[in-house]
Amino acid sequence: MEEENVTSSPSTPVHRLRHRRRSNEVVMDGDRVNASPLLVNDRNKYKSFMVRTYSTLWMIGGFVLVVYMGHLYITAMVVVIQIFMAKELFNLLRKAPEDKCLPWIKQLNWHFFFTAMLFVYGRILSQRLANTMTADQFFYRLVTGLIKYHMAICYLLYIIGFMWFILTLKKKMYKYQFGQYAWTHMILIVVFTQSSFTVANIFEGIFWFLLPASLIIINDIFAYIFGFFFGRTPLIKLSPKKTWEGFIGASVTTIISAFVLANILGRYPWLTCPRQDLSTGWLQCDADPLFKPEPFALPAWIPEWFPWKEMTVLPVQWHALCLGLFASIIAPFGGFFASGFKRAFKIKDFGDSIPGHGGITDRMDCQMVMAVFAYIYLQSFIVSQSVSVDKILDQVLTNLTFEEQQALFVKLGQMLKDKLS
Repeated sequence: MEEENVTSSPSTPVHRLRHRRRSNEVVMDGDRVNASPLLVNDRNKYKSFMVRTYSTLWMIGGFVLVVYMGHLYITAMVVVIQIFMAKELFNLLRKAPEDKCLPWIKQLNWHFFFTAMLFVYGRILSQRLANTMTADQFFYRLVTGLIKYHMAICYLLYIIGFMWFILTLKKKMYKYQFGQYAWTHMILIVVFTQSSFTVANIFEGIFWFLLPASLIIINDIFAYIFGFFFGRTPLIKLSPKKTWEGFIGASVTTIISAFVLANILGRYPWLTCPRQDLSTGWLQCDADPLFKPEPFALPAWIPEWFPWKEMTVLPVQWHALCLGLFASIIAPFGGFFASGFKRAFKIKDFGDSIPGHGGITDRMDCQMVMAVFAYIYLQSFIVSQSVSVDKILDQVLTNLTFEEQQALFVKLGQMLKDKLS
């Protein structure tokens, strides 16, 4: 009897502990059964939602301020974003032990980065820089000389970096160093090839930068909102939080916003006029036919009780629908690509510089895809490819010396005089 009592007494608490564990498991299972897949029902998500909302408001406010300041400040913002993106991407393959043995590897990466920046922006902004300088200034001759030898200067800088890389190769570090070399060049292609289109859009008119960028922001915000409150059906395995409800809701909102925003933004000349120099003043120009209001008769199937039979639209609004369609359906694949990229490197975000959003690169993935499409669409379907007086003057001011320009002026005047006589 004593042995039975001894054996039974310690077994009692063990039995109770097992019973408690079993009861806890049942409760957890019950929670899973009754749990809703909606993110809105997850209380822990509200803190993240509020942090993300505050960060978004601050970013939108800063973005509007920079756009209001003009072309040059927007370009400066793009440059700063590029530097932060490059920093985040460079850090992905950093290894502290190897970097200690290679003290110059970071400087070499940035040497290639700024060489690429000089090459890309030199080609885009050279003519506008020359237009900013007047012929009676010393800087005009300096700038025209730099423009003339711009490609040679960039190539020389790249060769210096290439020789620097070869001379710093170390035994047992070859694989890491060549990996860094290849990774740096891939970053240059991703960052500069796409961002250069953004800068080109800015100087074609802030409208062509602001509208595509705004559509991506709208799509991102409403995809998050619709997914947060209504999301139930997973969209793609690469991004488990993305849902079909968020994707469809954001697509409809983005396309409608494209049509409305184009009408609002297209009525301000300082947004639609192209910039031919690097000055910071507001622009005034004759409105392009794309931005002149035209009457549009509503289709016959519109109900008779509808108060309007005709409305005024800008022709650019029909082009905006194409941009909205791309921003809502194709551009999100830039985000999916970034999600797969992060999974490959087993990281959650590219950085932590923006609370609730991750790094700069996390916000720019779709913007890069959209900027390329906007530029190609603009040059293919909107901008006239014919030779214009402005383009000829740009070539004359950029490629001819002051004496050659004077000689051209005299010869052109003589030719016109002979033609009229």
